[in-house]
Amino acid sequence: MKRVLILLLVVVVTLGLAAGCTVVKTYDDEGQPIDIGVGQEFIIALGSNPTTGYSWQASYDETMLELVGGEPTYEADETEEGVVGAGGVEYFRFLTLEPGETEITLVYARPWEDPPPQDETKAFTVNIE
Repeated sequence: MKRVLILLLVVVVTLGLAAGCTVVKTYDDEGQPIDIGVGQEFIIALGSNPTTGYSWQASYDETMLELVGGEPTYEADETEEGVVGAGGVEYFRFLTLEPGETEITLVYARPWEDPPPQDETKAFTVNIE
């Protein structure tokens, strides 16, 4: 009887943990619209190399989206770890706040310079239901 109760407890805890896990979808293609519900999170991942002084600068409607943690995170490319000047990926994790359509514009620039026209720009469309 005791074993059955312990087994039942393990099953209940495992199911509870699995139910609490959510997959956060990652986007890197600006041509793919982001269709998502209110109160959900998503990630935009873009190649970056901060050793050059460049990073992605995001602009978005703060009434519809919140940047989780207040700033993006960066991970160096593991295949080039330890290589001076190697790049990696910048991750922007957003939480949706209000329903509607909005856009996230990201410009790859040096934050202290006015962005020249040749700087790379990406625009992601977000449809929040």
